[in-house]
Amino acid sequence: MDSTVQFQPRTFSIKLWPPSESTRLMLVDRMTKNLSTESIFSRKYGLLGKDEAHENAKRIEEICFASADEHFKNEPDGDGSSAVQLYAKETSKMMLEVLKKGPSTTVEQETPVMDASLEPADTVLDISGGKRAFIFADEAKELLSPLTKPGNSYRKICFSNRSFGIDAANVAGPILESIKQQLTEVDISDFVAGRPEDEALDVMRIFSKALEGSVLRYLNISDNALGEKGVRAFSELLKSQENLEELYVMNDGISEEAAKALDELIPSTEKLKVLHFHNNMTGDEGAMSISAMVKRSPNLESFRCSATRIGSDGGVALAEALGTCTRLKKLDLRDNLFGVDAGIALSRTLPKLPDLIELYLSDLNLEDKGTIAIVNALKQSAPQLEVLEMAGNEITGKAARAIAELLTAMQSLRKLTLAENELKDGGAVIVAKSLEDGHTNLKELDVSTNMLQRVGARCFAQAVTNKTGFVKLNIDGNFISEEGIDEVKEILKAGQNSLDVLGSLDENDPEGDPDADDEEEDENEDTEDGDGGLDSKLQNLKVEQDD
Repeated sequence: MDSTVQFQPRTFSIKLWPPSESTRLMLVDRMTKNLSTESIFSRKYGLLGKDEAHENAKRIEEICFASADEHFKNEPDGDGSSAVQLYAKETSKMMLEVLKKGPSTTVEQETPVMDASLEPADTVLDISGGKRAFIFADEAKELLSPLTKPGNSYRKICFSNRSFGIDAANVAGPILESIKQQLTEVDISDFVAGRPEDEALDVMRIFSKALEGSVLRYLNISDNALGEKGVRAFSELLKSQENLEELYVMNDGISEEAAKALDELIPSTEKLKVLHFHNNMTGDEGAMSISAMVKRSPNLESFRCSATRIGSDGGVALAEALGTCTRLKKLDLRDNLFGVDAGIALSRTLPKLPDLIELYLSDLNLEDKGTIAIVNALKQSAPQLEVLEMAGNEITGKAARAIAELLTAMQSLRKLTLAENELKDGGAVIVAKSLEDGHTNLKELDVSTNMLQRVGARCFAQAVTNKTGFVKLNIDGNFISEEGIDEVKEILKAGQNSLDVLGSLDENDPEGDPDADDEEEDENEDTEDGDGGLDSKLQNLKVEQDD
């Protein structure tokens, strides 16, 4: 008898995903510290306070966790390593976005607040005031008690900034169901913050079931780290909405799959006037689904799809879809990866939008070719434009003449932003000249970080010095000599405006050379390059830049 024992090697599988609750909390703490610590970004954009940094850190972690967890369900190797990489990479990118926006007091509000100023007090129930906090069953019963009174006339509710758990949701559900036929506006943005995913999804389902069949004109489900699972948790509510006029799905981790789910679930967008998708992870494929929704929304007046990581293919599809929205007044596509081809596609659509008043096209990689195509289109179709933003598009002096011709025609202009381009003095002289005559409504001009020197700065100062009501000239981040700064100040003092209109010059470099081939700061660093455990990937999480 063979007494030899045959041992088979045992395979061990180490799972790197999901992270523990303590690891997630550790990440939030680390991000809070990074967001509220002095850095090159805070010196340029402003320093976030501890509370605001913490709120942003929690929001970032929730969105990125949802996205990475969705990825984990489909990753081939199944050990979670690619989910960990995505989790770390996306948190770093979103931290950078927050830092570049600066503190909330200096930027426009991302999520719209339901306007109750003209409504009788007994038609609006808003519990969003005060500190962001968990809400428990007893408190929910007390806060929502006005909705239980017989014959009440509440039509609008805002539960934003209060985090509902299962117990509180079970209190709210029957109350909402009892009044859903009278509701027209519902804001449940940021109402599950800090809750475990399973609990958050259950809360969404309770609210969705309770509100199913309501006839809403306004729905805000932003800031809830939805992902596809979150969108589908709202299935019953979304499927029943055929009269929506305003829909906000911002800061929601809307991936390709989540965008498809939205397109699938909402039965009709024909009455939509406002559709906002700001700050999601949509990408090109997701943009196809958003484009399908846009095509079915001919009455859109305000469309926002900024910071959604849409590239050239998605940009082209979106530009073409917007051609059906002939009533559009406000278009915001900032901070995407469109490139020249999408810019040219957009230029073909703009003549179809005769009512356009505000156009936000910053940080789209348009370059001169895409920029020239767009401004030539606007010159013919949108002389009534009041706001034009085209910062961060690598625009050089080659596009200056086309821009100047457009600006000459745009006599209703209130705000012009051409920051973070490469106009230099040659382009500045041409653009500034076009602003001198007329433009009596111009309030703000931002040409910061354009490699301007003394001549360019003087020309822009001369262009605005006699405009009554002008409030801000930003020429910071350039290479203006001390003598040039003095001349700018003298020009402004000699005109109808005081020096108060001149913005900060903290980032101006009097010794700088616009022709030097210096590399710009790399603001798109990942937090890591290789594989490894979750803790090691998150240990030194920070927003990196080259010195």
